[in-house]
Amino acid sequence: MSLALESTNTRSRPRRATLPPAFEITGPPNAPVVAVLGGISSSRHVTSTEDDGSAGWWQDVVRADGLVDTLRCRVISIDYLGETAHGEPLRTTDQAGALARALDAAGVDRLHALVGASYGGMVALAFGAAYPHRVGRLVVISAAHASDPAATALRVLQRRVVQLGIAGGRPAEAVSIARGIAVTSYGTPAEFRARFAGDELQDGAMYRKIEAHLLAAGERFARTCSPARFLALSRSLDLHFVRPEDVRVPTTLVSVREDQLVPPAQARELAARLGAPCTLVELESIHGHDAFLNDSSLLAPVFAAALSTLSGSIS
Repeated sequence: MSLALESTNTRSRPRRATLPPAFEITGPPNAPVVAVLGGISSSRHVTSTEDDGSAGWWQDVVRADGLVDTLRCRVISIDYLGETAHGEPLRTTDQAGALARALDAAGVDRLHALVGASYGGMVALAFGAAYPHRVGRLVVISAAHASDPAATALRVLQRRVVQLGIAGGRPAEAVSIARGIAVTSYGTPAEFRARFAGDELQDGAMYRKIEAHLLAAGERFARTCSPARFLALSRSLDLHFVRPEDVRVPTTLVSVREDQLVPPAQARELAARLGAPCTLVELESIHGHDAFLNDSSLLAPVFAAALSTLSGSIS
């Protein structure tokens, strides 16, 4: 079956609360619609499409015959807002509203499911609280109803680095360093040992390889994220709060025991308090918070169960 693509891009226009964000939608026109949202570095290009054949940021998961199968569902994703029309701090509730406007623009009344990982999971919870009638199920991965204090502490220092870089006339370098600091929290110490340790990494070689790895990750991020956008999205992570009882949508919650940013205790509290039926799945992965990107095969049974009603939905 051929895949249809529709997209809109509002980045060149003045931002207004009534305008939808840039979004991409792909898949069979009459199929159930699944929204997919990722971390702060993700974009609307979640998978390759007929109009853009380049690999999306979650190509391993969202594709034809993938865990989110674009032959059996229509997938929509958005570019996150980087500011608000009202001049107040950006919040996950603003992103939830942006997704609702994208659905309106795409002619989608109700989502079959909303899959959100990391920051996208926070937005999914905010959407479930604000628009429960517009989504049938949430799949929330490596996210909770509030920022963990230890994660906030780390981001406070990242923002301070960027603020100093702006003041010193080296903003892009500062964003790169802040991102490098963040990368150290996305995985686990065991992952770093597996990646860099070994007898062959002596005489400073291990130090140089780690430095090169963090610099490369930071520079890639800084090429696509301005200092202002980074500061807004980073603060949005720490301002995030949703009362679990207000989320009145059946939810599959995925927690990684090694996650340094979203501890399993937070996920358990969210699952216990959620205002609708909730299935909590606890996984183990050396990749920690970023297991959804680097260990995606772990999610196969999760998606099979959460999206099971997609089977047979298209003739």
